[in-house]
Amino acid sequence: MASLEIGKRETIEWIVKNFSKGSTALDVGACDGKWGKLLNDYLIIDGVEIYAPNIAKHNLESIYRKVFNCDIKDLTYKHYDLIIFGDVLEHMSVEDAQQVLEYAWSRCRNLIVAVPYQWVNRSHYGNPWEVHIQDDLTPEIVLERYPKLKPLFIYDRYGYYIKGDCL
Repeated sequence: MASLEIGKRETIEWIVKNFSKGSTALDVGACDGKWGKLLNDYLIIDGVEIYAPNIAKHNLESIYRKVFNCDIKDLTYKHYDLIIFGDVLEHMSVEDAQQVLEYAWSRCRNLIVAVPYQWVNRSHYGNPWEVHIQDDLTPEIVLERYPKLKPLFIYDRYGYYIKGDCL
């Protein structure tokens, strides 16, 4: 599923306010390259995409500095100024998502987590990773499962979160 448009403009404004031009970023779950397209004139941005056909289909290598074709659970990295988990956590078990966030926590200045609320999703276009494992998310459940996050923008069906101990 491609990332929703809800909150993109506000989130970009927040990024520009809090990160200098040329800061490094990692877009986890690049899919169609939406965050890369929106931010690659401002940030030095790498992408992670688990589903290899998306890399060619959306020409991700022309959008990102580097594209990692792997599961974020298997990617090791040292540091990015910003890590974007846009429409990613709902595709993972709670335990896996907690581990991925914990790993990222000390390896970035801040992160953005964007998730849809109460959204059932099945496999699309042969991509088995499209299924929403956490299709029960609400603003309250996000904060219960991921207590180190703090709301940035909350909408009716979608929310953006950042590190609770930062900025």
